Amino acid sequence: MADNKRKIQEINAGSMADISFLLLIFFLVATTMNVDTGLVRMLPPLPPENQQTEDIKVKERNLLLVLVNGAGQIMAGTQGNQELIDLRQLKDKAKEFILNIYDDENLPEKEETEIALPDGGTWVYPVSKGVISLQTTRDTNYQSYIQVQNELTRAFNEVRDEVSMVQFHEKFADLSEEQRKAVTEAVPTAISEAEPRNIKK
Repeated sequence: MADNKRKIQEINAGSMADISFLLLIFFLVATTMNVDTGLVRMLPPLPPENQQTEDIKVKERNLLLVLVNGAGQIMAGTQGNQELIDLRQLKDKAKEFILNIYDDENLPEKEETEIALPDGGTWVYPVSKGVISLQTTRDTNYQSYIQVQNELTRAFNEVRDEVSMVQFHEKFADLSEEQRKAVTEAVPTAISEAEPRNIKK
């Protein structure tokens, strides 16, 4: 008996693999991924176990207080002399505090420090004793906090560029590792972050 039934055609799966691959490429290209925003900070090493912990007392003139509230407003200045400033003014205020060009008695003290140079020589630079204390309130939003951190970091970076140009005639980023180490010793990033504060309404 002859078989009159038609044979079912097989589906060519080769083209389906190509389509799947193209769809995968499309989704990889079209999809956006959130990038976490973070801060680069080098933490100090842990002290030896047998070392006693003592409170570090900073003179008022050596402390620049920067307070960011929940509305994103910024108060900056030394103790008792804080004023409301715009974010765009913060970098210049921080630079003025770090450098204290005119040796203002209301701005940080400086200590003549001998710094080793890559060529074996030494360099004496007046290192600022200033510390920038960044404080926030419990309702300060993360975006405002990051913007303030960026401005403070910019201030230190610009001061390092200026010092690098005077000492090595190049910008900080173009220096060798040993030269960068010397400039970083002359202009350390001194930013202290306090616990968020509760503000009574």
